[in-house]
Amino acid sequence: MNARPDWLRTELDRYPRLSLADYPTPLQFAPRLSEQLQRPIYLKRDDEIGPGGGGNKTRKLEYLLAEARQRGARKIATFGGLQSNHARITAAAARHLGMEPHLFYFDRQPPRLDGNLFLNELFGARMHFIPFGGGSDAGMTLETTIRLVSLVAWLRLGRHYFIPVGGHTWRGCLGYVRAALELDEQVRMLGIEEAWIVMAAGSGGTLAGMMAGLQLAGSLLRPLGIDVGHLWKDFPISIARLATELCTRLGRPHVFAPAEIPLLEKSYVGARYAIPTAQGQAAIRRLAQTEGVILDPVYTGKAFAGLLDLVDREQLGRVEPIVFLHTGGLPALFAQAQMAGLAQPA
Repeated sequence: MNARPDWLRTELDRYPRLSLADYPTPLQFAPRLSEQLQRPIYLKRDDEIGPGGGGNKTRKLEYLLAEARQRGARKIATFGGLQSNHARITAAAARHLGMEPHLFYFDRQPPRLDGNLFLNELFGARMHFIPFGGGSDAGMTLETTIRLVSLVAWLRLGRHYFIPVGGHTWRGCLGYVRAALELDEQVRMLGIEEAWIVMAAGSGGTLAGMMAGLQLAGSLLRPLGIDVGHLWKDFPISIARLATELCTRLGRPHVFAPAEIPLLEKSYVGARYAIPTAQGQAAIRRLAQTEGVILDPVYTGKAFAGLLDLVDREQLGRVEPIVFLHTGGLPALFAQAQMAGLAQPA
């Protein structure tokens, strides 16, 4: 492999970026789990970064909120599911920068605000609950949904800086191009050249950024996204489009075809987005009891369940190291512990 491409770091530095965390995040070896699975397992701890409880969206917000501040924005708006980690971190980061956060949810307001919703209230975020009757059935593309919510936000708020669900923009996903360089350097230092990088895929931006970054870096690491929601029509097309645009913006055009997007859809979603699965519940307990690391039932629990199943079925080779990108989500665990069977009834 070639030396780390300094040109890519230079290209990334052309775009304004705030500092919301310390890097690199740890690449933690999981010794007991590795012994059980008979191959090296590592955890990339992006759950430990950022404001308001932390999580992977911090990397995207560093670029997005830098642009918002440049534009003199006073209000920040975004949207997501009721237990959206992205919405919660956006609210915390906005307050940190003296901005007013507005969070849109297209669902009824729950009788009790718990988990991420409780933290949003603590940050003083304005939460807009608009129950329009839609479902998590992949009936619309991600791009159509973003355009519709953007219009609703403008009609309700007037002037503001709008962030799509999960920070799904080329600018936000520069954060995961940078993360790909960081991770590639970390595994090299361990003497690893080839490995699987497994992650949850909700809005797909983290996967798109990792794909673009690893491609541009000439890395042999292989990303794999595990769909946790079956939320969007033509989801691989959206990810391919975003990864392609990232390469173009960074000066080395590369076209990703939808058919080559490393995404497993539907297999580990369960009933639908944000509904825990038995496999996810077991995965949460297994990692907690082998390594003392906590996952959540909405995103990382389902993705880690997918990793374990794929290893059991030898779908990820037999000996290659695996890195699980831990994207965060701890507050959702407290909101859904009872539903997920992770807590005893009171």
